[in-house]
Amino acid sequence: MTIGFWDYITFATLAIVGAGGLIFVIWMMGLPGRIAIARKHPDAEAVKIMGYAGFFVMVPWIQAFIWAFKPTDIVDVRRFPKEEARAIDEEIERLSGKPAPKSASSVDASADSAGPSAGPSSNDSRHD
Repeated sequence: MTIGFWDYITFATLAIVGAGGLIFVIWMMGLPGRIAIARKHPDAEAVKIMGYAGFFVMVPWIQAFIWAFKPTDIVDVRRFPKEEARAIDEEIERLSGKPAPKSASSVDASADSAGPSAGPSSNDSRHD
């Protein structure tokens, strides 16, 4: 028995189909996380981890998929709503690999560090 041309074609076809199947499974595992990031979900990292970790059991993956679409009106009581929205945006930018947007607090801090040239100093007061 010898290995001929058609045997090599069969092996190559099986390798291509196997690699394509593996790529598809990895893509499906990450789908809930990518959806959560695109929807700016505050728990996007947890959804992403649950999607990868729960795929082979299937029930946790389905829960992660549903969680990615769940509307989120959660406000952390430790932050004001504007700060919460900014923190979520920064987390989403970090997870998607984009540079973080310049926050208003860093702009305010740079304006405060301008020093006494930004306005009248306290030593200029006149007593008539």
